[in-house]
Amino acid sequence: MLPDPNNTSTHPVRVLVVDDSAFMRFAITQQLNEDPEIQVIGAAADGREALKLIPQLQPDVITLDVEMPRLDGLSTLREIMKSFPRPVIMFSSLTKEGAAETIQALMLGAVDFIAKPDNRLDIRSEMAEIAAKIKAASKTKVRSTSARQVLPVAPLSSGSPEKKVRPYRKTTPVILIGSSTGGPGALNEIIPALSASLTSPVMIVQHMPSGFTRSLAERLNSISPLKVKEAEPGDSLMVGQVLLAPGGFHMILDENEQVVLNQKPTVHGVRPAVDVTLNSLIQRFGKNVIAVILTGMGSDGTLGASILHSAGGHVIAEHESTCVVWGMPRSVAEAGAANEILPRPKIARAIERAIQDMTSN
Repeated sequence: MLPDPNNTSTHPVRVLVVDDSAFMRFAITQQLNEDPEIQVIGAAADGREALKLIPQLQPDVITLDVEMPRLDGLSTLREIMKSFPRPVIMFSSLTKEGAAETIQALMLGAVDFIAKPDNRLDIRSEMAEIAAKIKAASKTKVRSTSARQVLPVAPLSSGSPEKKVRPYRKTTPVILIGSSTGGPGALNEIIPALSASLTSPVMIVQHMPSGFTRSLAERLNSISPLKVKEAEPGDSLMVGQVLLAPGGFHMILDENEQVVLNQKPTVHGVRPAVDVTLNSLIQRFGKNVIAVILTGMGSDGTLGASILHSAGGHVIAEHESTCVVWGMPRSVAEAGAANEILPRPKIARAIERAIQDMTSN
């Protein structure tokens, strides 16, 4: 998830730091205040204190620890999204590779996450990334929980019934969904809304670092009628299955239409990149592809969407009204490459309708 390079703010980003460690509150505040574009206006030792300070201080961005006494970070995040919706960045030792708490926070509405340095002396070296994410977060649009669908985050269970998947016979289009900043929350709404009887295979490219996508796939699988898994080399497209590109790897299909993962250079500064996977699908299936471009910064997906649209495929872009960041969908729309521009709650049905229309033609 990339920072927005176009920071035109004329006033510093006002930040509330929430962390149960007095040292971390001091260190983060001291380091952030060295940036002239950021002003730490307050600090809280736990969630309860934070919820009292937010209406008083009106911060632009909140950095929120996960593990805290009295009221933990996830419970605090739920209340922030309900009562004081604004950009939140999770900042904790628990936001490490594979941490389910990170994925849950992103699905609950957090804009981004930062892993707390293992060594306190590393705070300064990581402050550039932290500052960039805070500035980017300040430009995002956050909806309250009352304005969006929030599905319960079910506990992961190995005892759930096996979901039915079957080989893809090319009688229906392949679906590719691309997303970046705000994407986990969008996927949390859209993937569970797709029917178990969906007749097309689905692939997802979400901009996310290595280690987090497996937890994202597991979480989506736990709340969806379709089988969702992190893609592995040799995977085939299957009806009833959703393949999620692993963080740190581009995902393409080879001549046998099996998944190949690579770590070639980043595209648009990211890996995995939507354009890489989308262009691979267009090479294999021509216009028989549906591309869905969701919330995110930058323009990843625009090139592939333009090629697909020109070839007669179908492109759906998320409407500005439901995007955390109207960057990627806006780029697609401005390129004239979108067949439909829809708010998030209408996208799942639009996908199913597009499958029917493309199959009947």
